[in-house]
Amino acid sequence: MKPLTGISAPDPRGMRREPLWMRLHLDPWLLLLILVLAGAASFVLYSASSKSMAMVYRQGAHYAVGLAAMMFVAQFQPRFMERWLPPAYLVSVLLLLAVLLVGTEAKGAQRWIRIPGVLTFQPSEIMKLVMPMSVAWYLGRREMPPRFKHVCICLLIIFIPVVLILKQPDLGTTLLIAASGIFGLLLAGLRWRYVLGALLALVPGAVGMWFFVMHGYQKQRVLTFLNPESDPLGAGWNIIQSKAAIGSGGVFGKGWLQGTQSHLDFLPEGHTDFIIAVLAEEFGLVGVALLLLVYLLIIARGLYITHQAQESFSKLLAGSITLTFFVYVFVNIGMVSGLLPVVGVPLPMISYGGTSLTTLLVGFGILMSIHTHRKWMSHG
Repeated sequence: MKPLTGISAPDPRGMRREPLWMRLHLDPWLLLLILVLAGAASFVLYSASSKSMAMVYRQGAHYAVGLAAMMFVAQFQPRFMERWLPPAYLVSVLLLLAVLLVGTEAKGAQRWIRIPGVLTFQPSEIMKLVMPMSVAWYLGRREMPPRFKHVCICLLIIFIPVVLILKQPDLGTTLLIAASGIFGLLLAGLRWRYVLGALLALVPGAVGMWFFVMHGYQKQRVLTFLNPESDPLGAGWNIIQSKAAIGSGGVFGKGWLQGTQSHLDFLPEGHTDFIIAVLAEEFGLVGVALLLLVYLLIIARGLYITHQAQESFSKLLAGSITLTFFVYVFVNIGMVSGLLPVVGVPLPMISYGGTSLTTLLVGFGILMSIHTHRKWMSHG
């Protein structure tokens, strides 16, 4: 009999033969790599925050909450998660609508819902997980590659929350959520004629976004990306200082706590979006390469879990989560180094912040659930 809660209840006789990590439904390789990033984050954040132990402790608390959430989610079987996806998607969309109607505004953006005396949260973070799960749920129940009508329905599933988040506005989160849904379509074997058609539609789509969707500050970010030196003391300041910090680190860096760009306050947002510039200045090319190696190993492990998944839903979901994590890394490093416009995407697992970190760790919990429950089922 299947457990009603969706949490695995393996045979006690089998549990004696299983290692502890299997009984807890944790993937030891992913967990090890996550802990390595947590350790690296504490060192870099201590320097980036001007030696603020309070910020390091708060980030440690964020990691504790995220790891607990990851372990909790890993206990649920993928089929149980799949069962609750339609109402989860509906609730997430309603929360995004609530943000536009009664959301809390800060720094010119209306992205949060505040429950007085309880908490303040950002519904778009929930959609980062719900979106790939929803596309995987829809496509996993149908033949693949998907037919044209199924592609259109998936695009509608993606389009609704994307438009709502664009109106907040939050371009960085919009790109991540759209990418997580599109990856599901690509992994389902989307026909090349659809891909080519989408690429051809990008040009008029980009023109339409420029004139009718993007806000003034977002347009300024694109113009600054194209020519940051046109306003070196204004809009171009962040990118110029970031590239100066990265370049000054050289091969081996200036040494921990010896960075000048961050400690002399030339580098803005050094503890959040631009934290890799701090790492590059203090640890140089070698430090950045080691960080990229850890990221690469996480992505490789995620792709391995995707390959090993036994059901369409699990395979599409694991692949989408893994590739979206890659987009996190690619976009942040690209924007900090001047290769992409600044869109406000933090460096995953390293930048200071609790909500984004918890979302990422819950995603890893889903990956662990997919992998370990597959193994348990194969034992039976």
